[in-house]
Amino acid sequence: MHITRRAVAEFLGTFWLVLCGCGAAVIATGYDGSGIGFVGVSLAFGFAVLTAAYALGPISGAHLNPAVTLGIWAAGRFKGRDIPFYIAAQLAGAIAASSHYSLAGGFITEAVLTCGFLIVILGATDGRSLAGFGPLAIGISLTLIHLVSIPVTNTSVNPARSTGPALLVGRDAIEQLWLFWAAPILGALIGALIYRWLFAVEAEVVAVEAERVVPA
Repeated sequence: MHITRRAVAEFLGTFWLVLCGCGAAVIATGYDGSGIGFVGVSLAFGFAVLTAAYALGPISGAHLNPAVTLGIWAAGRFKGRDIPFYIAAQLAGAIAASSHYSLAGGFITEAVLTCGFLIVILGATDGRSLAGFGPLAIGISLTLIHLVSIPVTNTSVNPARSTGPALLVGRDAIEQLWLFWAAPILGALIGALIYRWLFAVEAEVVAVEAERVVPA
């Protein structure tokens, strides 16, 4: 696969890792005296790597770490010429995710996390991912999203889940409901476009190979 798509996958994976792992550490640990603590932060980082590996592993290998990239190269399993692209993408993803906190807002949180959630769903259920474990990656991804965003928006990433309670709560919740429709839908559409672009070339190759083995 072309280095551009692989580098973008590394950018997205590292962005997801820093957004969710550091987000849990910065935002969710001291929330009203009931934060998630060290165990919660550790789980957030672990879940971020697991879901990124399922979603993006078929594209880039999901290194998400310059040390890992260099180690895999030293082991003879990675081309040296690709190292600068991977490390640059990883650093860019980490910086972009860190910048997100200065933009703090419910809309951005819901859109970005829904985008990541959809990429995990599509990547984990893609035919090139490890078979049988898609539901596990999807469930863990949703757990991770809640670990990070409950202090910000009480976590939706699902317009239906927000609409039911809002109708019961009344005016204040209904006035905010537009955000919990617009942001997740926008995030999901962006996630779908990213997925289609990342997996496009590989899908074409698979289709061509399938045509070659069809009996005449």
